[in-house]
Amino acid sequence: MARSQHVDEIEQVLGGGQTGRDSFVSESWRRCVELYGMDPTRHEPAHIVTEAELRDHRMQAERMIGAARTSMQALFRQVAGQNYVLLLTDAQGVCVDFFGDDMFIDELRKSGLYLGANWSENLAGTCGVGACIVTQEPVTIHQDDHFDNAHTTLSCTAAPIFDSLGALAAVLDISLLRSPSLKRSQNLAMSLVTNAVRRVEMANLMAESRRDWVLRLSDSPEFLDVDPETAIRLDGSGRILGYTRGARRLFPEGGPIIGRRVDEALGLSVDDLPNLMRDRRTEERVIEMRDGGALFGHAIAPQAPRTALRPPRQGGPIDGLSGNDPVMARLQAQAGKLAPTQVPLLITGETGTGKTKLARAIHMVGRSRGFLALDCAGLTVERLDEACRDLSGPTTLLLRRIEELEERVAVALTSVLDGQSDLRPISTSCLNVGTLDLPRTLIHRLAGAVLHLPPLRQRQDLGWLLERLLRRRAPDEIRLSPSARATLLGRDWPGNLRELEQVLDVAIALCDGDVIDQPDLPPPLEMSPDMGEAEEPLEQVMEACGWNMSRAARRLGVNRSTVLRRLRRAGLRSPA
Repeated sequence: MARSQHVDEIEQVLGGGQTGRDSFVSESWRRCVELYGMDPTRHEPAHIVTEAELRDHRMQAERMIGAARTSMQALFRQVAGQNYVLLLTDAQGVCVDFFGDDMFIDELRKSGLYLGANWSENLAGTCGVGACIVTQEPVTIHQDDHFDNAHTTLSCTAAPIFDSLGALAAVLDISLLRSPSLKRSQNLAMSLVTNAVRRVEMANLMAESRRDWVLRLSDSPEFLDVDPETAIRLDGSGRILGYTRGARRLFPEGGPIIGRRVDEALGLSVDDLPNLMRDRRTEERVIEMRDGGALFGHAIAPQAPRTALRPPRQGGPIDGLSGNDPVMARLQAQAGKLAPTQVPLLITGETGTGKTKLARAIHMVGRSRGFLALDCAGLTVERLDEACRDLSGPTTLLLRRIEELEERVAVALTSVLDGQSDLRPISTSCLNVGTLDLPRTLIHRLAGAVLHLPPLRQRQDLGWLLERLLRRRAPDEIRLSPSARATLLGRDWPGNLRELEQVLDVAIALCDGDVIDQPDLPPPLEMSPDMGEAEEPLEQVMEACGWNMSRAARRLGVNRSTVLRRLRRAGLRSPA
């Protein structure tokens, strides 16, 4: 369709006319103009976040990236040779993982079908990822369904990925730079991506459920043990702790699912689960539904703790965070003792030191069943209320980057913590507790105990970490040469564990044989530790960006927390 025709059709939709487009396309076009103020004649390049922002988005999405990897690899093999590209974005629309043909990398980068592209609707206009985030349903945005003329050659099919608590966590998108003109040519792509999403949600649920019962459900006995439609995670009393999105059909009346009893929907209790395990024939594992239907079930029992050859150190999963480092050993001993309590914890340390990993390990050792993670950057009172409204039973509340809390949200959080005694907060911050600019009443509710993670350059177990991370990321036969190992041991690692992981990923990809040698290692990033060496004075940067911290952070290539820290250190405040 010519550009003028495309603009005319958008204007026709805005005027209330019908053009034959899918309703979600027309509604997205209206949002683009009426809500985001976009010009239908525009032809803008892809929106790409900075490298620092991409590292931050990938870190926050680390768990979902891991859960999605196997399904994405399998899907990419299915469409090999058909020029499809796979994107995994986070819930904000930023691409955090990518599979595509190396022959078309330059074209894919230019089109935004690559790592770091931001496909949120308010930036990119009508597009697969953006429409999927808004509707939270699978969508195909085909060619001139796109609002922006720069994207009208693309065909994008996207499906939402939900976490085990039912919240949108990511989007899986399968796209083509160019495709057949008919939209129905992407029906197979829709089937493939929705099936892949179902398997990603299943993998994520299973990874969280080692200490609980899992009931996997299928309409057909043939696929029950190998590819079930949905699953629920249950505690010892039969209450639902987590679920994949398909489990919503068990409760057609709607409402929250977490905390509901399984016998409200299915004719069984926890005592019946052993009868649904793999030692029985699949066709015999029939479960009656309360509405009169039937499903086939596969129950997976909680995993028993592994028998150790020597008594394990206190803390369980916490022990796997370090090798023979005395500072980390003391910290882990403290964390192991505090984990079973309800004491609120504040975990501090430089970016990339593993604060979120430690928080999740503490949760696994503790008594809380539920787990809710919130990023304080951009957190609103409404989002906080929505996230905490339906929580039931002991729940760990992970608050990432607590220094980013806005004042009114900090006040609301104080009220939430006062009103929910079963909520155990674990907060993380790159700042020390004494420099946090938060209400003292809130700090006392968050920092019952403070755990400080040392930077990687101060740890004595770097050699152990190298071997552990290498084994996780590469086949057993890949190893480090003595010179490569010496080089890595001698670096300062300003990005800490996150930087170390990325360096190993690059080295594994570049090495030709089974030995990583020094030339395979990427050089250290030339980065100043803070913004003190920025070419422009900080006050000038802030004035040029209208005192918008997010915009200033993008301009300087750093995180918002770094901007905030420098402003406080310099005693600068917005004139507004």
